[in-house]
Amino acid sequence: MNPNPHLRLAALALFAPLSLGVAPHAVAQDNSYYYFGLGAGQGRAKFDEESLAARALSPGVAATVLDRDERDRAYRAFIGWQWNRFLGAEAGYFDLGRTSFNASTVPSGTLDGTMRVRGYNLDLVGTLPLGETVSLLGRVGVAFARTRNSFVGTGGAAVSQPSPVDRQSNPKFGLGMQVAFTPSLMMRVEAERHRVSDALGERAHINTTMVSLVFPFGRAPAPMRRAEAMPAAMVPAAPMSPAPLAEPPPPVVAATPVAPEPVAPRVVPAPPPRVVLPVDSMFSHDSRVLRPEARAELDAFAARLAGRRYDVIRVTGHADRMGEREHNEVLSQQRADVVKAYLSGLPGIDASRIQSVGRGTSEPQTAPSDCAAPMTRDALIVCLQRDRRVEVEVSGEF
Repeated sequence: MNPNPHLRLAALALFAPLSLGVAPHAVAQDNSYYYFGLGAGQGRAKFDEESLAARALSPGVAATVLDRDERDRAYRAFIGWQWNRFLGAEAGYFDLGRTSFNASTVPSGTLDGTMRVRGYNLDLVGTLPLGETVSLLGRVGVAFARTRNSFVGTGGAAVSQPSPVDRQSNPKFGLGMQVAFTPSLMMRVEAERHRVSDALGERAHINTTMVSLVFPFGRAPAPMRRAEAMPAAMVPAAPMSPAPLAEPPPPVVAATPVAPEPVAPRVVPAPPPRVVLPVDSMFSHDSRVLRPEARAELDAFAARLAGRRYDVIRVTGHADRMGEREHNEVLSQQRADVVKAYLSGLPGIDASRIQSVGRGTSEPQTAPSDCAAPMTRDALIVCLQRDRRVEVEVSGEF
């Protein structure tokens, strides 16, 4: 049987962006990425074995199903593209396992039948985050499945179609949950329903429950919602305090008084340039791309270094205590590296003298007792804003 042409057109319309290689900036938001995965579990088929037996046998032969095995192992392999936090597309190969039955026939005989379903799928996958690591999943798509049957009769069981095969395109859908252990490893538990052909002109369905491991690549660390902060400002240099004048020498008794030589005031060198930039004003949520206002602040910082000699520029990234420690360490290092790379490209900056390091949550500006009272998540994010920052300092003699 030919695949349903309407389902083919729907699949092409849904997945055209994936097949044409749409660039991430055209359809993705801050946390888009590719991924691949492998899954295994159990499939349970819902074939009408009595009807199958009747249609597989020659006219005039009746069958009574005595035993059936509708459960078998199921597998799948898939690749996908996550457009944003809520929507992605996925293509995969699946094996829904084998179903079997045996029946007695009149005239006297037996009939053994097996059905196996394999194929490919194209799905849209919706994601509903419940936190920083746990999400609900929902999917709808098209399965291009091949059903292959085998019927063997003995005695009076004359089989009219011993090995029928059918290919059909049918809808599929599912629900599940996803847990992100690290930015490069996730686990899914999903239940799905596939509409399939029974290879003899009727339709059936197969339910599966699978556990899958998902391996993202090109993915930023796990998303964390941030409250917008006011634009960062340069920390003004501390005002210079005038140096005390040297004590005048005691008067000298002489025939002609001699005025003491004036003592020039000691010049206090200007403090080295330093800037502290709140992360919320530098990057969008879960992004490592500098915002325009952050670039302006770094340009002004570089202008202050014009004509000065220095030993090293230190770029230090910090994160607040929300979320997992490993995630915060990776995120603070990545953002410090982005600032280092931007400074390295500015005129007059010696890239070999720039160092970057991520401190994660190890050097907060808030005390442990701060932000401890019961408060909403948004209020806690605002309270911990000072801890999310990137510091740029210069060391040397000025």
